[in-house]
Amino acid sequence: MSGAPLVVLVGPMGVGKSTVGQLLAERLGVGYRDTDEDIVSAQGRSIAEIFVDEGEPVFRELEKSAVHTALTGHDGVLALGGGAILDADTRALLAGQRVVYLSMAVDEAVKRTGLNAARPLLAVNPRKQWRELMEARRHLYEEAATVVVATDGRTPEEVTQAALDALELKEA
Repeated sequence: MSGAPLVVLVGPMGVGKSTVGQLLAERLGVGYRDTDEDIVSAQGRSIAEIFVDEGEPVFRELEKSAVHTALTGHDGVLALGGGAILDADTRALLAGQRVVYLSMAVDEAVKRTGLNAARPLLAVNPRKQWRELMEARRHLYEEAATVVVATDGRTPEEVTQAALDALELKEA
């Protein structure tokens, strides 16, 4: 395995990056990788536990390393964690890649994430915090994106097809 991913998915937590990423990989006949899963596997604990035990700055360093490794060593579909685009070096690495920003409205996010405790950044006032996270991150997602695909009211299959169409990629 060498080179860059065929497609990189970015977007907020709960938008469906993992689900759509796996569907895209199947339809394109390539492998799937998720940097959050890489971190959990390497650390032997959940992302929520890393946040609680060591704090967000430590998690962001682990994430930056995982993203860099995946961007240079995976040639299939790659899903990045919701906050990966906060890092300027990561955004620079995404330049020139095929990046799909999966977007959704706050009401859809509330429905999808269930605003549960496993989302450490949404623990206190989930709706307000999600809105604030998106205000801080939306322009970064848009900056990194080759295409934007709205997920609101669409099935994972419909989102996958929209991403394939937007990128003009042919199925395997």
